[in-house]
Parts: sequence; structure tokens; C-alpha cells
Amino acid sequence: MSKARSSPIRSSLIHLALISYTLIALFPVFLTLVNSLKSRNAIFRDPMALPTPKTFSLVGYETVLSQGDFLGYFQNSMIVTVVSIALVLLFGAMAAFALSEYRFRGNMLMGLYLALGIMIPIRLGTVAILQGMVATGLVNTLTALILVYTAQGLPLAIFILSEFMRTVSDDLKSAGRIDGLSEYAIFFRLVLPLVRPAMATVAVFTMIPIWNDLWFPLILAPGEATKTITLGAQMFIGQYVTNWNAVLSALSLAILPVLVLYVIFSRQLIRGITSGAVK
Repeated sequence: MSKARSSPIRSSLIHLALISYTLIALFPVFLTLVNSLKSRNAIFRDPMALPTPKTFSLVGYETVLSQGDFLGYFQNSMIVTVVSIALVLLFGAMAAFALSEYRFRGNMLMGLYLALGIMIPIRLGTVAILQGMVATGLVNTLTALILVYTAQGLPLAIFILSEFMRTVSDDLKSAGRIDGLSEYAIFFRLVLPLVRPAMATVAVFTMIPIWNDLWFPLILAPGEATKTITLGAQMFIGQYVTNWNAVLSALSLAILPVLVLYVIFSRQLIRGITSGAVK
């Protein structure tokens, strides 16, 4: 009886904690979206209030779309993010398959070496990265950002995908080899479809730091033609005067792709996280 009575109480406390965390996490997003639709005076007078017919204003969005090349910045961010995620998923899945499927000398050490990339921030090597990009002539190119973000996302992708690939039935892969399938066919046709939830999880966890990053675009690609959306939003922040309407509007537009990605992959993401929790 005591367990039966404590179970609803425990469940209620867990739900209360989750709801509280959700509200805290969504509050800055809500505040940004709401104030992007208000006039400058209304933002400073009452930032917590919802827009009214008197305070409603789209001047921030008009400024963002008229000044600079915001659509170009958005396109640059999309190209960098999509290509980086594709390379991370491809190379990360192939490396994870090799580590989980084949046994060779140094297998464990290789896995530990790759896991170090999760613990050591890539920004510690900024100077060496910049020197390498200057030597290869890749400064102020989207290729430089793609290479850095691919290297940044691979350790986590390999760690997550290798754990999931170890759960794929060996009998299924052996049956494929008996039927004459090559290792590439087994990888692409048998293994990858079974780890799609993990792939979606890696895609979401990889996209967010890439899309929101300001450090490497500022250092490796500060040119007008290669600016990303986060770097482009900085043009509205001055030393003495900041156009908060434009800044909040730019940030609101930058949030949309992340929300769309989550809506598309939310089911796969939750399935991937819960599968890892069960294991």
C-alpha cells in the first residue's frame, strides 16, 4: 500500500520538476519573440507585457530585412549546418560501425581516443586551426566552417552511434553476408535503418551548437559574403547604441530552423533518448 500511495506523489513531483524546467528553458525564447513584436519604448517600459495594438510594431523585422544581407546570412548558416550534419552522420556512422563490428588491435584505445574529443573543447585549438586555414587559403570560406564543425561533431556522433550499433543483431548481419551482401550494403541497407532514432538524436545535438556558434564564424569567416546568421545579427549591436528591435527580430528568425528541426525529428529524438536510457 505504501508503494502504491507513494507512486502518484513521486510521479507528480517528477512532472512538476519537468514542467518547471520547461518553463524556465522556454522563458527566454518567449521573451525574445514577444519583444521582437513591440516598439522600442515598449520593450524598455514593460518587457514582460504582451504586444498591444498601441505597442505592436514590425520595425525590427523591417530593419533586419532591409539592412545588410540577412537572407544571405541565413543561407550561409543553412549551407554550413546541413553539410556539416550530413558529413558528421556519414563519417560518424561509418566509424561507429567499424569500431562496433570489427575487432582489431587498438580497438578500445581508438574508441577512447575519439571519446576525448567530447571532453576537450575544440576552441582550445583555435590558434592552430586558424593557422591551418590561413596556410590552406580557406579563411573567409564556408569550407573552413564545415571542416571545423564536422571535426567538432564527430566524437559525440561516434560515441552515440557505436553504442546503438552494438545492439544490432549479429544474426542479421551474418545473414546478409551469407546472401552475398558487401560490407557497404550491410552498413547502408541493414544497419543504418535500424539506428535512425540515434541518427536523429545526433542530428539535433549537432545542429544546435553549429547554428548558434559565433566563435568560429567571427574568426574564420568574418567576411560579408560568408557571415552566418549569428554573426550577421551583431551588426545591430553598436558600441554606444544598440537597435534592440532588430537584434530581437534577428534572433527570433534564427530560432525558427531549430524549432522546425525539432518538430520534424521530435519522435525519433525521444525514441533515441529513451532507447539509450533503457539500455
